[in-house]
Formats: sequence, structure tokens, C-alpha cells
Amino acid sequence: MKFIYPEKLRSGDEVRAVAAARSRALIGRESRQIAAERFEALGLKLTFGEHVDEQDMFGSSSVKSRVEDLHAAFSDKNVKAVLTVIGGYNSNQLLDYIDWSVIKNNPKIFCGFSDITALCNAIYAQTGLVTYYGPHYSTFGQKLHFNYTLEYFKKCLLSGAPFEVLPSKDWSDDLWFMNQNERQLAANPGWQVLNEGEAKGTLLGGHLGTFGLLFGTAYMPEFSQPTILLAEEDSSSGKLTDVEFDRRLQALIQQPGFNKVKGLLIGRFQKASEMTAEKLQKIIKTKAALAKMPVVAGLDFGHTDPKVTLPIGGQAALVAKVGQAMLIIERH
Repeated sequence: MKFIYPEKLRSGDEVRAVAAARSRALIGRESRQIAAERFEALGLKLTFGEHVDEQDMFGSSSVKSRVEDLHAAFSDKNVKAVLTVIGGYNSNQLLDYIDWSVIKNNPKIFCGFSDITALCNAIYAQTGLVTYYGPHYSTFGQKLHFNYTLEYFKKCLLSGAPFEVLPSKDWSDDLWFMNQNERQLAANPGWQVLNEGEAKGTLLGGHLGTFGLLFGTAYMPEFSQPTILLAEEDSSSGKLTDVEFDRRLQALIQQPGFNKVKGLLIGRFQKASEMTAEKLQKIIKTKAALAKMPVVAGLDFGHTDPKVTLPIGGQAALVAKVGQAMLIIERH
């Protein structure tokens, strides 16, 4: 497959927010204002899809409305990047209705996380366009402790230079949108090296449960070249997160071509998951297919904050030794 790298953002560019999953109606006035100010400070013009405020039983708009907004964003020559409003549950509903030629013929930045995993990986699989696992529009509504997220958004989407991903100094798993002024931070102990080794390859994956929705479909990227996988989970499974993570990881390992996977990066788990370093170590050690590749956990991507922006389809290099790990995003 031929890789398509979208142009980086420059001052004055238009960024379109589309509700590919849940609606903008869920975003409070204060968060909207803060997000608007952040994009303005970046020199970017923020616009919205026509249907971003519609809602149905899943808190999103109809498939027709969401696809129309996605097509409109990619077709508009003035739009240089498409950001999802927020995550949700049903982005995979769109896949059979997207005109992939619209995206392939109008390549541009596409960024989101969580349920947007389905779109990030399907776009790459269908068109070769590199997409980005990073903040939503709603993420930009955080008043405090946003510097790390913003720094890596700029490194990945406003610059073409390779960059090293470093652990954040602290992290949060709080309902920041409920109280912007009282945040609960925890010191970051750093990354956990579960298996040592070195790897280079194409980044794929994201939210593991959503990635699994693509298995066996035309929207699942092929493991046809050396690959480094991203895997993170939310806390919806609660105390059963370890069980769900284990079996979803096993299903991933059983995908065709998994022998091309050379490394695994695991995003930080939410507190309600009750996942511990010891539980995770035991899960990884039961997987013979992972024994000869580097596996590193606790990275800043997924459902906690802050979060790094990573290229789906981009090229990365990983070096993991106990007590020390290095991740370089070489091309994005």
C-alpha cells in the first residue's frame, strides 16, 4: 500500500470538527469557549459540520448526517484538518456508507481517539491515508493541565520533524468537564517495560475493544509489514477490565499476519479498571506470541489525560529495556 501523508497545519488553516460519534450538544458552554480560544491561539480557524448538534438514542446523529458531514469536510478545499467532536459507541456504523474516494482524493489530517479508532484504521486501510490517534475537539476544552497534550498535538500535526515521546510528569482520570478548577492529578511513575527488545514499524490500533470491531472486515488494516500496535481500554468493563483486555488481546494475536507485529504499546488504564502492573504483567506473560517483542505499558494515550498524538500508519521506532524505554516517531 502507498502511504499518503497529509500536509501539516499552518497558521490560518481551517479545522473542521465533525460529530462522527456523539454530538456536540454534550459539550458544555465553558468547554466550547476554552476550545475556541485554544484554536484561535494556534492561529487556526475552527468550523463545525452542519449536523454536529443532532442527537439520537446513542447521543449522536443519524448515519446519513454523520457521513454527510464527513464527506463535506474532506471535500472542502479550505479545510486542512478534520477533528472528531468526541467519542462514543457507533462510528463503525459509518464504514459501509463512506465514499472512500472522497477521502483518498482529498487527503488531510483526521484526528480522534476512543471509538474513532474504527475510522482512523479504516481510513488508513481503505485509502493509505495516515490518520492520527489524538485529542478530540472536546479535549481542547480543558482549562488546566493541557500543556503536554497541546505540545504533542503541535509536534505531530504542525511539524513534520521526527520527535521523541516522553512520559508526562503527572496524569489525571477526573471528570474535568464537571469542575474545570479542581483537578485531581497523580504523579506519573513512568512507563512499564513488560518485555525488552527493539522494534521499528507502522503504528496501528488504538482502543482495543473498538479495533476488534474491524476484525474480519474490509476495514481492518493488514499486517503486511513490520507493525507496532497501540492498545488501550476505557473503564466500561470495571473490575472485569483485566478479563476483557486479556481476551481482546488474544483475539488480536489471532489475526492473520500477526507475525509481522514487532512491538506493543499499551496506553494507561483508568482507575476504575482496577488494572494493576502485576495483573498486566501476568496477562502479557501468558501470550507466547508476545515473548520475543518489546511490550511497554503506561503510555499517555487513550482515556486518561494528558494524551500524546500518534500517527496511525506512521513510522515509529521503539527501544525497551527494564527501567528505560524510548519511542521515536520517525515519520508522521
